[in-house]
Amino acid sequence: MRGLNPRQIEAFRALILAGSVGSAANVLNVSQPAVSRMIRDFQHSVGLVLFERRGTRLVPTSEALSLYAEVERTFVGLEHIAKTATELRTRRAGSLRVAGLPALANGFLPRFAGHFATERPRLDLVVSGMASHAVLTAVVHGQCDLGFAEATFEHAAIKVELMPSVPYMAILPEGHRLARKTRLRPKDFEGESFVSLGQSSLSRFRLDRMFAEHGVSRIMRIETPLSEIACSLVAAGAGVSLCESFTASEYATRGIVVRPFEPRIEFEYSALYAATQRTPVLAREFIDGFRDHVRAFLRRQARPAKRT
Repeated sequence: MRGLNPRQIEAFRALILAGSVGSAANVLNVSQPAVSRMIRDFQHSVGLVLFERRGTRLVPTSEALSLYAEVERTFVGLEHIAKTATELRTRRAGSLRVAGLPALANGFLPRFAGHFATERPRLDLVVSGMASHAVLTAVVHGQCDLGFAEATFEHAAIKVELMPSVPYMAILPEGHRLARKTRLRPKDFEGESFVSLGQSSLSRFRLDRMFAEHGVSRIMRIETPLSEIACSLVAAGAGVSLCESFTASEYATRGIVVRPFEPRIEFEYSALYAATQRTPVLAREFIDGFRDHVRAFLRRQARPAKRT
């Protein structure tokens, strides 16, 4: 048997499904004589009688129905391949592994990732939360495709994109005397019990330096490595603190009062991905979409807030 002509197979399938030469011709957008010719040539190629004429109709034989079952399995497979290719082309399928530092992973990043996945129903997505140094390690060792970390790292194996920074906010227990103020300054924290981030944190270093420059002394008796724990401690009345906007907004309805802080101090973080290969399309779309998501968040934060 010589090689089969795909167009003839397509005509055979169309005739089975459509039920008549005229309908098959419409499906294939060709003339009826063209369909008849392809069916005749196909029967010759396979050496089988596939249709019997009954009046004006062509009726498939038992051999034709058996052959059609095999043809249909092949077409379903081809259609599946074509569908997958389309989904990949439109970035609605594939896989993406994302890691983020806790300030993002405690709510803000997963919400964006959820919307991102919803728009791509066949996307396999992994979202992890870990410390910034662990994010760097995961990207370097190929354990994730994309990471978000606090510091701007310099490493030969990664590329770094600075993301839109967000301000630190003052966080206070509900009912605290400072909650009467619309915004807070360093001198407002003089003599206050202060919940600090861990000693190894870049944020801790920056905030301590700022208070020192303003000559402000705080009561430093509680510290934690995570901003979400700091918010919970503040909500319990253990002290006051400064926290980046992402986490502050997550806990704003959980027993804390959030106020703008001056001078403005920026929480800076970056997107990290492997430098050894072209940035995957999905990772690029995630970065660009997340950047827009942060900018929209900042616009909302900039609107005048109702006084608590």
